[in-house]
Amino acid sequence: MTLVIGITGRNCAGKDTVATALARAGFESYSLSDVLRAELERRGEAITRPALIALGNELRAAEGPGVLARRVQSMMTTDRVALVSVRNPTEVETLRELPRFVLLGVDAPVEVRFARETARGRESVPETLEAFMALEERENTADPNAQQLDATMALADHVLMNDGTLAEFEARVSDLLATLVAGDVA
Repeated sequence: MTLVIGITGRNCAGKDTVATALARAGFESYSLSDVLRAELERRGEAITRPALIALGNELRAAEGPGVLARRVQSMMTTDRVALVSVRNPTEVETLRELPRFVLLGVDAPVEVRFARETARGRESVPETLEAFMALEERENTADPNAQQLDATMALADHVLMNDGTLAEFEARVSDLLATLVAGDVA
């Protein structure tokens, strides 16, 4: 049975944790952000969060808002796939053309997400909670060629809160996956 699970949510909400759990369950995993990272590497540019955002906006303007969804589809080799970092409603629309696509939203309180961002030490971490929140707001626009996190989250078929322990969150993911695989929820 084909099942493609798109994963959306704000930074450090737990999207990669969901993808890891799905990979353990036999899902192939891709990130729409990896499409951007590969393009930045090809161009010889530094991989920073602002650069990822700018490139995503550039590609959407040049090739349409569904460009990342289309590019990642060409990479898929199985019928059970987790797609991380779906951030634009047109990406969702493009992915809904697949035989069975489910959009999963992942959320957590902003203070928790900021603490996770600081701890993981990825590219260009904001130094304060206020800076973290300001950066997130720039990722949430009405521009159809930009990230639209709130609008994308509003399209989620299911939303999982990641506000407890890792074990609790992984149990929520496992429970939802069991329901989806059983075909009880589409």
